[in-house]
Amino acid sequence: MGFYDSKILPFLIDKACGGSPIQAQREIVVPQARGEVLEIGIGSGLNLPFYDSSAVSKIWGLEPSAEMRAKAAKVAAKTAIPVSFLGLSGEEIPLENASVDTVLVTYTLCTIPDVAAALRQMRRVLKPEGKLIFCEHGQAPDPSVRRWQDRLDPIWGKFSGGCHLNRPIDALVKQAGFEIETLETGYIASPKFAGFNYWGTARPDS
Repeated sequence: MGFYDSKILPFLIDKACGGSPIQAQREIVVPQARGEVLEIGIGSGLNLPFYDSSAVSKIWGLEPSAEMRAKAAKVAAKTAIPVSFLGLSGEEIPLENASVDTVLVTYTLCTIPDVAAALRQMRRVLKPEGKLIFCEHGQAPDPSVRRWQDRLDPIWGKFSGGCHLNRPIDALVKQAGFEIETLETGYIASPKFAGFNYWGTARPDS
């Protein structure tokens, strides 16, 4: 891992994902988590202040980057909820089948190389009555914006830790065996090619 990936990229991701519009989205979705939670891509711990400590008993924070886990550990030390870190990617979740009440994923599905496999893993570890909570940017509905997303995607990913601009988040969630319960979409930030968001909840298909 080079200097850019180990030092500069974590700093840039932390700043980009901690902007006001994205923080406002976190404030909407994170308090919905209940019970034992698996957070996919906990990053630098930006979601941790928004958990409801009266409703969440434990957080498993999955994060492959050691630099990001170190940042998140400092935030976790100030929270009332026990947090355990898992240094693996979303395609490798070392938890038992049907073992967590909530899976939370925010601004992470864009970067996972095999996103379909990761979502299937999330479904595997989620209890039958559990809930997937997601908030992601992805494919825009406007053809002109989508064309820009498709053009920029190969270049964008090289400088943003593998982030993809044009993933159809709702379709990916459904294809992994989830039934979407609630879904909201909209542009929350500029530029538009990176600002279209999907947020909502889903449950495992019966």
